[in-house]
Amino acid sequence: MQFQQLQYFVAVAETRHFTRAAEVVHVAQPSLSQQIRSLERELGADLFLRARGNITLTDAGEALLPLARRILADADTARQEVQELAQLKSGRVRLGATPSLCTGLLPDVLRSFHDRYPGIRLMIEEGGSHDLVRELARGALDLALVVLPLPAPAPALTTVELLREDLVVVSSPDAARPGRGRSVRIADLEGERLVMFRHGYDLRELTVTACRAEGFEPDFAVEGGEMDAVLGFVRAGLGVAVVPHMVATRAGADLRVTPLARPGLHRTIALAHRSDVAPPRAARELQRMLLEG
Repeated sequence: MQFQQLQYFVAVAETRHFTRAAEVVHVAQPSLSQQIRSLERELGADLFLRARGNITLTDAGEALLPLARRILADADTARQEVQELAQLKSGRVRLGATPSLCTGLLPDVLRSFHDRYPGIRLMIEEGGSHDLVRELARGALDLALVVLPLPAPAPALTTVELLREDLVVVSSPDAARPGRGRSVRIADLEGERLVMFRHGYDLRELTVTACRAEGFEPDFAVEGGEMDAVLGFVRAGLGVAVVPHMVATRAGADLRVTPLARPGLHRTIALAHRSDVAPPRAARELQRMLLEG
């Protein structure tokens, strides 16, 4: 049974005339009649009683008509849903990002994307770059914002550098200013109590490595937090923390922000996706907005 045959059958059933039905479906009348006869042979039953000037449905035709209409309606619905998806009216994007990027970079971009494509569901997963790479590799994410260099050789991933961001030191305004002026050196953090992120956080590894390069082990006042917790502990005066500039500028006036003296610390943010699978259309549009924004 072919989809086209059902279209022809419904057209004849509704017009009760083979010639007019052929005009409705834009096909020659002999071709339509041939397809109807082929459908009847396949079903093993006549669908129409053919009398001169009078076409009526048989019992078999009456039974088939509502089913054929339902099949055609379902096909039309499927076509519309696929077209809407192609036109970015529905669907989803699964985006992974480190917690600091969820706080700093993503809110404005996601708001713009949602305003433009309100029918697209945004599914966000927070995690360290190592976890996000793993989720990309197993197909659980369409895109991920990760910190370069990746913690391990990436399995068939394509990465595009998005931005290079300065890191700064945040402290409570009620505490003594770290360093000796308007900027702070990494060496000045020796003796400071640090509020430190949990293991697996890119910022933790970057900060600890920088301190060790200056010849000292950092002193942790509190460790193990996510971004919001770290900022809260700093506000409470428990210590200082090294965070991305974007996060610090969004954190509010109740934190003191001190830049790091040159050469400072930086991190490179990249947008990653699997090399062997093209991201869905909606994900490609979000990718474009991230790269252009």
